[in-house]
Formats: sequence, structure tokens, C-alpha cells
Amino acid sequence: MYYIILTQILLLLAALFLTWQAVGYFRRMRLWKRAQKTALPPSYREALEKVAHYRVLPARLKEKIRPRLLFFVWTKEFVGIGTEVTDEMKAIISFYACLMVVNIPDECYDELQTILIYPYDVVKRQIESEGGIYREEDLALEGESAGDTVVIVWNEARREALHIRRHNVILHELAHVLDFENGAADGIPPLERSRYHRWTTVLYRRFNELREKSIKNRNWEDYRLIGEYAATSAAEFFAVITELFFQKPEILKKHFPDLYEELRGFYALNTAELFKSMD
Repeated sequence: MYYIILTQILLLLAALFLTWQAVGYFRRMRLWKRAQKTALPPSYREALEKVAHYRVLPARLKEKIRPRLLFFVWTKEFVGIGTEVTDEMKAIISFYACLMVVNIPDECYDELQTILIYPYDVVKRQIESEGGIYREEDLALEGESAGDTVVIVWNEARREALHIRRHNVILHELAHVLDFENGAADGIPPLERSRYHRWTTVLYRRFNELREKSIKNRNWEDYRLIGEYAATSAAEFFAVITELFFQKPEILKKHFPDLYEELRGFYALNTAELFKSMD
């Protein structure tokens, strides 16, 4: 009798779970159909016209991004910490998120639920050990990714979106989200099976070369473009080269054509051509 009751309970729980999944699926489908028919709010367009990446996009890509951007806004929770969430914040963060995956079918950061937005740098207490000696230090963060949550520091993110530099915290943190979709922060985002071997061969070779130069602190040569921070882990390496792929694509292509081609294949974008006229 006990086993019969237990089986019934398990079947009921399974049915409730499947019902919950179905409700969520149909809700998302309704939102997607609504997004396809909805124009960007004027406040969103005004914010995006300040962003160099958006201004130079061809009309077809802007139109392709539009429903994705709206869907992203409607399905993610934007939370201001010590600041009010504005349409500018939603538009710019969502634009970069959707630009990255505009040509990747069915990709909309499903695991990402919450974007925490701080107005200024976040100071994080960090404990490190070396040779059995522990030390604490304060670390200023522009952004962070953890599970289903991304942290964005808005003063830096806005500056980097409006004035093209090597860094872009939004691109960096969303690259971490993509990286973790395969279950590990290892520098390997979801890839087609045919691309996996080439990707790991190229990225890990370049990452190991950078790490060796970082340890020895000499003979940096072209690796100065990528920078020492990318040597801390394969996950950070992927996030940093993703920034370069969108921020400085022609330079990345010139100095690291193999990395550029792997990123071009994954993101399905030729950013060196797409953004060559970018201010």
C-alpha cells in the first residue's frame, strides 16, 4: 500500500512539473509572438541611437534584433541596487545581449533570470592564499556572473557602450553566461559537435601561450592586446576575446586570425566587416 501511495505522489508531482513547464512554454511563445509585432518604444530607440554598434548596423539586423530585445526585456528581471532602473539601462544591456546571439538560433539566455544594476563600482572582499599565507583584499568589480544572475555596474557599462574602447562589461558578463550553458565555466560555449575539436585546440593553445607569458612576465608581443587578466582562466580568456571580437574586431583579426575565425563561426557574425565604419 505504501509503495502505491508513493507512486501516486511521484506521478502527481511529475504531472504538476510537466504542467508548469507547459504553462511556461506557452507563455514564452505568446511573448515572442507579441514581440514580433511590437515596435521599440521611443525611449529605447533614443538610447540605442547613442550606441555606436547600433548606429552602424544594417537595417535588416536592427529589425532582427528588435523582437529579441523586447523578448529579453520582458523575460528577465532588471533590479536596481541603489539606483532606479531606466529604459536606457534596459535597452542598452538587452541590445548587447541580443547582438551577441542574433544569428544563433533559439538562443535567448534561458538560464539567466536577473540583471542586478549598480550605479557605481562594487567593492568585493576577496580572500587569497599563497604558500599557506592568507590575505584579504578589496576588489572593485565592474560586473560579475553567478548562476542565473548577472551584475552590471552602470557608470562603466554606459561609458563603454557610448564610447568604443577595448572593454565592454556587458559583452564580458554575457559571454560568461553563454560559456556556462554547457554546465561549466571552461571557455567552451554551446557548440556544434563538428566545431568542438577545432575550438578547443585553438582557444586552449592561445590561452596556454598567454598564461605562460603572464607567469614569466616577458615576451608579451601581440598578447598585450588580450591582456594579463585573460590569463586567469579559460572562462576569462573567452570573455575577454569576445569583448575584442565586438569592440576591436579588425585588430583581433590582424593579430589573432585563428581566434577571430573561431569566434566568427560561433557568433555567426563577421564583426570586422560589420563594424569597420564604427566611430
